[in-house]
Amino acid sequence: SLHDALPILYLPKDMDTNTRYPAVIVGHPFGAVKEQCSGLYAQEMAKRGFVALAFDASYQGESGGTPRHTVSPDALVEDFCASVDWLGIQPFVDRERIGVIGICGSGGFSVCAASIDPRIKALATVSMYDMGRATRNGLGDAMTDEQRKAMFAEVAAQRWREAEGAEPRIRFGTPEQLPENANAVQKEFFGYYRNPERGQHPRYQGTRYTSMAALTNFYPFAQIKEISPRPVLFIAGENAHSRYFSETAYSKLTGDNKELLIIPSASHTDLYDQMDIIPFEKLKVFFEKYLK
Repeated sequence: SLHDALPILYLPKDMDTNTRYPAVIVGHPFGAVKEQCSGLYAQEMAKRGFVALAFDASYQGESGGTPRHTVSPDALVEDFCASVDWLGIQPFVDRERIGVIGICGSGGFSVCAASIDPRIKALATVSMYDMGRATRNGLGDAMTDEQRKAMFAEVAAQRWREAEGAEPRIRFGTPEQLPENANAVQKEFFGYYRNPERGQHPRYQGTRYTSMAALTNFYPFAQIKEISPRPVLFIAGENAHSRYFSETAYSKLTGDNKELLIIPSASHTDLYDQMDIIPFEKLKVFFEKYLK
């Protein structure tokens, strides 16, 4: 079951101990844990012949780092580079054949990582979020300058409270109870993260509200041109509220070795766990081609 404590490393069935295998690192959605959809993706990629690593981001889940639930964009990018380090020294991994799948917020962090780490030979993102832009500008770039200033002011006030000993204020992607005036995006995330049949997990513990200020300073596509000519596959749902993040990244990436795959009728979280529409075979073919 996905709700048991999963190991972070998934291996192809009937591995030959004398063979070095291609490997795929899978990053989870923002604020999530590896026991949710990144573990599912890693399991499926291992079934298709890859060594697959699903990890908890720094400060989250079973990973180290204090204060807990902090969001440090630099650390979340470094997580991918450190995962390459670790995989590349395993005797059963071919360090020249390491790729990444970044889901939701990890899509943005993995684009940034691939921009600065050429050891990532191929990259796929799924339902990507640019967490810098989403925090700076709000979803759909709807945030006003006044709202942004108010957010910074509230973060500053909360920092004083916590410096004086208050408990940290934790921000959940979705609350335990849906507000009556919840919008469609809130309802969609609630339907995944608070549903025991889908993504509910006890280690899903949210992120520190005070980290929002640092997130506004994150520009994951600043050096995206450095990825070329390595291949990137952007996967997004046709009806996903986040679709524009993938479209923006695709437009900014130079060269021809890029693809934007829109999944018909799919929402953002459909691509977290809906096995009938997640394009695992496409991911298999993509990584087989470019990690050969």
